Amino acid sequence: MKATKIAIVQESSAFLNLKKSIEKALEIIAEAADNKADILVFGESWFGGYPSWLDSIPNAARWNYPPIKETWSATFENAMEINGNEISLLAEAAKKANVFLVFGFNEAIKKGRGNGTLYNAILIIDNQGEIKNHHRKLMPTYTEKLVYGLGDAHGLKAVDSPFGRLGALVCWEHWMPLTRQAMHDEAEDIHFALWPKVHEMHQIASRQYAFEGRCFVVSVGQILASASLPKQLLKEMNNEALPEYLLNGGSCVIGPDGNYIMEPQFDIGGIIYVELPALKTVLEERMNLATSGHYQRWDVFDFHINKKREF
Repeated sequence: MKATKIAIVQESSAFLNLKKSIEKALEIIAEAADNKADILVFGESWFGGYPSWLDSIPNAARWNYPPIKETWSATFENAMEINGNEISLLAEAAKKANVFLVFGFNEAIKKGRGNGTLYNAILIIDNQGEIKNHHRKLMPTYTEKLVYGLGDAHGLKAVDSPFGRLGALVCWEHWMPLTRQAMHDEAEDIHFALWPKVHEMHQIASRQYAFEGRCFVVSVGQILASASLPKQLLKEMNNEALPEYLLNGGSCVIGPDGNYIMEPQFDIGGIIYVELPALKTVLEERMNLATSGHYQRWDVFDFHINKKREF
């Protein structure tokens, strides 16, 4: 199998502006197609905006606090519904561009059972415009619990593609041992690790995942300027200094031996292109470690996953 060309979107979305983010994404998809990309990947909650303000605004967890409630409401209003028009537009663009899409988004349940809830989610859409997997982050991390609901295991799977089996997880799911095992059991060839930014500990998690799973890992960060935060949150800082960027990228690519194919790229925006070697590299590394195969003791361990989705 030939090398696979990956396009990593290390570019800011239009924060809390879904319409403009979709417009920007469609331009990015067209550009990636012109550059013959096979797979295009956007970072965690790129569509809608990752709530990095949780780590910067001192009153983020204050009960019933108007500026925070206003921001959450804007986040919900600018989230996507799984059967909504925005996802249809992205699917049509993927088909037209003949590219696989992997992207993080804020998913809103706006009607029916579960309405009023936001999820930190990932979609994989193939080059025919079909949704192949829909994953909701199992456990929001720390202050994220103020924003997101708990996900499920329905999306813990890899999907077939001309480039091998593709899978994805969000952020600190990479520190959950049984979640990793569930994905390793899916025989991933290329794994997409979606982060707000890929700082040192996130790099460690990504490299460990690649080594343990014997797969390529495309670790994706993004750019978010502090000035992009809503005005009501910037007022909360009372002239305290924020860094120019809350998120500064760090996207990188790791081989199945745990070594970098592309080292972390910080403080740059745009689309980053990288080619993965042929998949035989994955098979070669599985000779000495296969955590779902000859390096596993299924006679000792009993592992079951509830993949039911309630809504």
